[in-house]
Amino acid sequence: MPRGRYSLHDPHVHTPFAEEHFHCAPGPSGWRYVSQLTTPAGDHRGSVDLALDELGRPIRMELHSAGWQVRGAALDGVTWVRTDPTGAHATEGNVRAHAFTGTSPAFLVATTRLLRLTPSASATRVRLVALTDPVLAPRTVDQSWTLLNREAHATDNGPLTVDEYQVTALDTGEQHSVYIAGDVVLAAPGIELEDLESPPSAFA
Repeated sequence: MPRGRYSLHDPHVHTPFAEEHFHCAPGPSGWRYVSQLTTPAGDHRGSVDLALDELGRPIRMELHSAGWQVRGAALDGVTWVRTDPTGAHATEGNVRAHAFTGTSPAFLVATTRLLRLTPSASATRVRLVALTDPVLAPRTVDQSWTLLNREAHATDNGPLTVDEYQVTALDTGEQHSVYIAGDVVLAAPGIELEDLESPPSAFA
């Protein structure tokens, strides 16, 4: 069960805004990721609880940020309920999309589990509902993912396979790279892996 800490920052101005303390693990029904977020000053900022089925679809997602809460799952596309900080108002949403995304590294791992790309495969298009910080406002985005390279690196615990993905935003054409080993993000825009207590889990 990997356990560690990511630092999150604005990918454009590089201002840090959170640290994400996480643990995750594959299980008989898929994969689960749980984290708590704190501000740079150490105050509680939010939380992530994401469970995937064996095909990489979100069977349960719960996000908290700035008093807002979103619960969602793959149902007729993806369906969610967003609740305001007072708890007095809840709005439902549904989009013909494949999964969710957001600032948490969990969503990058989840997308790779959904797409199951191989280095020889061409680019694959995916539609996601992005839940944007800090109020978890939903926005539908279209991306293209390509697995550019898969490379094994020697470590004290045996070889570590690192996948390099190229992600393209189809509305702007902007591209960036994402590096993932198993179920841990090593590097991505706005994300740095600061501490890892145990090796990443290897998916079958």
